[in-house]
Amino acid sequence: MPVEPAEDRSLSPYTGFTRAHWEAVADSLLAAVAPHATEDQALYHLPGGHTGSAGRLSDGLEGYARTLLLAGFRRDEKVLERYARGLAAGTAGVWPRVEDRGQPLVEAASVALALRLTRPLLWDRLDDGVKQRAAAWLGDALTAEPWPCNWELFPVTVGGFLEEIGWEPDASRAAVDRGLERIEQWYRGDGWYTDGDGRKFDYYNGWAMHLYPVLHAWLADDARLLDLYGGRLEAHLGDYARLFGGDGAPLRQGRSLTYRFAATAPLWLGALTGRSPLSPGETRRLASGALRHFLDRGAVDGDGLLTLGWHGPDEAYVQHYSGPASPYWASKAFVALLLPPEHEVWTAAEEPGPAERADAVTPVGPPNWLLQSTRSDGVVRLHNHGSEDVRYDPFYTRLAYSTATAPSPSYDNSVIVGGDASRTGIVPLGVGEGWAASRHTVTQGVSVVSLVAARGAVEVRAHLVSGAVPGTSVRITGWAAGDEVRAELLPAHGLSGAGEGATGDGASLFVALARLTADPDPDPLTDLVSVRAAASEGAPPGTYDVTVTWTGGGASRFRLGADGIVPLAGDDGTGIP
Repeated sequence: MPVEPAEDRSLSPYTGFTRAHWEAVADSLLAAVAPHATEDQALYHLPGGHTGSAGRLSDGLEGYARTLLLAGFRRDEKVLERYARGLAAGTAGVWPRVEDRGQPLVEAASVALALRLTRPLLWDRLDDGVKQRAAAWLGDALTAEPWPCNWELFPVTVGGFLEEIGWEPDASRAAVDRGLERIEQWYRGDGWYTDGDGRKFDYYNGWAMHLYPVLHAWLADDARLLDLYGGRLEAHLGDYARLFGGDGAPLRQGRSLTYRFAATAPLWLGALTGRSPLSPGETRRLASGALRHFLDRGAVDGDGLLTLGWHGPDEAYVQHYSGPASPYWASKAFVALLLPPEHEVWTAAEEPGPAERADAVTPVGPPNWLLQSTRSDGVVRLHNHGSEDVRYDPFYTRLAYSTATAPSPSYDNSVIVGGDASRTGIVPLGVGEGWAASRHTVTQGVSVVSLVAARGAVEVRAHLVSGAVPGTSVRITGWAAGDEVRAELLPAHGLSGAGEGATGDGASLFVALARLTADPDPDPLTDLVSVRAAASEGAPPGTYDVTVTWTGGGASRFRLGADGIVPLAGDDGTGIP
């Protein structure tokens, strides 16, 4: 997608992008969807050959609402005029009603947020009759029952706007309070939420669980709420900044990845509210890097439309609820434009992100993740030992994800026992400096305790399989190959050169060395690390000690048993009793 403004490599040495580029992209996206609006402007039927599970009418509303959100951030009066016409027609009977757990509830939140952001430019100029119809249509969201996940925040967003305009203020306030109270049960500390019950950790933290409460508090000028939710956002961004590769790519883990650069929304939100641990230059570098990453790789087609996929169209990224307009939740990235041109986030010189500054292996507590990044190639890898949502396999259930690869149909990053690659009931077993561990179920009676230890781009992966019949085949897989990266997997204990082995009597241990790198000529894995694995002396049968010795200095020892893992003396001389 061509971008008209000239690059500014003085202000933005990493991306060349400035605020003018963000404005130009917003304008281009809004112009491209305009021909796909119905005559009354109430629905946007975008091409794409895929109808969402809610049906074509809901898809058309989604096209209106999500692009209105973009127009709301852009605040272009001429563009908003066409959305005002669509609002008048849509609330006159064109749009489906907002009902319990229905897709229109999602879109009502985008409509309400856009109206709140542009109140002097759009809402205040509407006829009273249109205002009454629009408020009544939105009002159904106050009592509609959401799915128990980030959907709880859609009535909050609608209620915040309706309370502001004085429409049923008691009911509006009740919807806000109820939704904010419900998400408390999913807050896990250190800035992390799960997206509903269980351990669903992914980008919904940023583009939903933080975005809506923080924006509501900021728009309401509620100091108490902004302190609460802003503080959580600030804590989250310390980890979140590490999820972007040196090439700008966000990590490919979790669902709804077709929202693409919506992943930048919390970065901008931290700058907007003054609740960010990141410098202004780092914030813009990460966000503009992600935007440019997708624009340069075909996320926008020849007609200027966002496609269902990652770079270009790709069915692997389509969820059952995805319609042709679903990718336009990417509009959330343009919260950037709420920051005025004179804000330091636009005027400061870009600074490198975490993946560009130094090699790092970083434990992330609540999700029980280990983030591994290398400066030489900018690749970020996530070792997943605590996030699960079996509805959306394979973007949740694999052992590892990266900014440079996508999950493969052949089950990369898996432990395949007896031909079964299932990974359910993930139980975190701890995360520390340079390591993470978990236990999961393969099938009834068969479980795997998994450990990863990492340094630089090198990984040691150990898997203790329990409950399988002796002689059951076990296959360990590593990274899927990517366009610009090479993947390696070498056996270290219990495996053949093909990463295959078989269980013996009792628990059986399998260890491999792995690496994903874009470096053209890396040192051999066996020159960088050595592993010794043996049955633990004086411990119950089926317990193993694994010692990892790094060539550059330092060693760590771990004891694995069917019930868990105990780190023994490590680089810092400490262990967990």
